[in-house]
Amino acid sequence: MKKLLLILILFSLTFAAQTHRFIYEYHLKTDSTSSEKRKVSMVLDVNPDQVKFYNYDFVVTDSINKTRGENNVVWDDTPALTRKRNSTVNSNYIMIQNMFVVETDDKMNWKLDDETKTIGGYQVQKATTRYGGRNWTAWFMKDINLNEGPYKFKGLPGMIFEIYDDRDNFKFSLVKSYKMPKTYETLEILEKFGGQNPVKIPESRLKKMMLDSYNDPLHEFKEHYKNNTDPSARFMVMGIQVKSPDQFKDLSEKLQSNIRKNNNPIEISKAVHYPDR
Repeated sequence: MKKLLLILILFSLTFAAQTHRFIYEYHLKTDSTSSEKRKVSMVLDVNPDQVKFYNYDFVVTDSINKTRGENNVVWDDTPALTRKRNSTVNSNYIMIQNMFVVETDDKMNWKLDDETKTIGGYQVQKATTRYGGRNWTAWFMKDINLNEGPYKFKGLPGMIFEIYDDRDNFKFSLVKSYKMPKTYETLEILEKFGGQNPVKIPESRLKKMMLDSYNDPLHEFKEHYKNNTDPSARFMVMGIQVKSPDQFKDLSEKLQSNIRKNNNPIEISKAVHYPDR
C-alpha cells in the first residue's frame, strides 16, 4: 500500500495523456435484510478529460478478446458510469434487456471533519454527506491533488480512499493504483454493448421500464420460446429447464420474488417500489 500511495502523490506531475487507474474493493448487500455481502473489484479510470467507473470484469473480458481475437461481452448490475472531469453530471449505463443511458446531476454537500485515521500507513481525513437517501462517511487524502472517488462520490479536497454508509450496506475501499501509458479505450466494453449504442432515456422512463420488466419478467423469453423452430434448443430460467408454457407463471413469480428481495440500490431514494404479489 505504501508504494501505491507514493505513486499517487506523483500523479499530478505525470498525468498528461495517461489513464490513472484506481481499483476499489466494493462490498455490497443486494438484500438489506441479510448479513451476506457480495465483493466485487471496481475500476475508476481517471483520464485527462473524463472519469469512468465500472466492473473490473470488463477489463478482464477486454484483455481476453484482444488476446484471442474474440468479441465476447459481459455485463452485470454493478454501477457503470462516465463523467467529464470536474463535472457532477454522470452518464449511467443500465441494462434492462437492452442497453440504456441515463444522465443524472449528482451534486454532493460535504461536511469536513477534523478527525483523522491511518489507512495503509497514511493519514486520511473524515468527511460526511447525505446522498441518495443514505448517510455516508468518507476518508480522503489531502496530499493527493485529485477530487475524485468511487461511484459518483467526488468533490472533496483530495482522493477518497474509503467510503461507506451508516447501515453497513455498501463500502468502497481503495486497494490498488497504477498508471497506464495512454488513455484506456473502453468504447466496446462500457459505452456500447455488443456493438450497439445505448438509448438515452430520462430517469422517469427508466423507472417505468423497470416496473414493466417486473410485471412481465419473461416477456422476451416467451417470445423466443414461442418462435423457436429448433427441436434441439434448450431454454433455461434460473437454472430450470423450460419444457412447457405451463411453467411460465411459476417462473415469473420466482423472478419477481428475486427482484423484490434484491431491491437495495445504492441510491435508496430512487428505489423502485415493486408490488408484492
